[in-house]
Amino acid sequence: MPLSKGARMSEAIPPSRKIDSNRPTRAEAEAAVKTLLRWAGDDPAREGLRDTPARVARAYEEWFSGYDEDPDEYLRRTFEEVEGYDDMIVLKDIRFESHCEHHLAPIIGKVHIGYLPDNKVVGISKLARVVEVFAKRLQVQETMNAQIAGCIQRVLEPKGVAVVIEATHQCMTTRGVHKPGVVMVTSTVHGHFRTNPSTRREFLHVIGNPAARLEG
Repeated sequence: MPLSKGARMSEAIPPSRKIDSNRPTRAEAEAAVKTLLRWAGDDPAREGLRDTPARVARAYEEWFSGYDEDPDEYLRRTFEEVEGYDDMIVLKDIRFESHCEHHLAPIIGKVHIGYLPDNKVVGISKLARVVEVFAKRLQVQETMNAQIAGCIQRVLEPKGVAVVIEATHQCMTTRGVHKPGVVMVTSTVHGHFRTNPSTRREFLHVIGNPAARLEG
């Protein structure tokens, strides 16, 4: 499938839940889970399900913790003493777990990030942290791709950035068309990665993907 060469940004990054005065209480969240269990046809009062609402609430806190974090903060501590290094930096195979905003089904995959620094670099763990923040929100893969690339471009101001995501979507494999093994590939490129085909090909070679993914 052809990938977008554009730098489409998300319309808005959801605000932190910490400042949301309309956020339901834990008790309300657990009551909602009980309602869904009854709607599914089971009895939330039976022994095996008695603690399920509380477990689901705790799981939601972990799965969607990205709403409480600012990804920009992870990139603001940079290193400028890099002896003039301005070649490509690539971090590949960053595994992530997210959830589809349409069905709340898991999205599991990996992210590849490349950027061309302009006098400053960031610790590699910070790039993984940025991926984690956006993954821990309800997502559409294309939006997540644009958010990661946009955040890096905005904060680090590199000469260019490229982000490729490969993921499987459980909303497609466990329901609906039931097609396991299908991998969705998306990309967002800025700067030199967008304007210079050789830079784009070098990045794709490093992450182990054919150039056709961005050329097709």
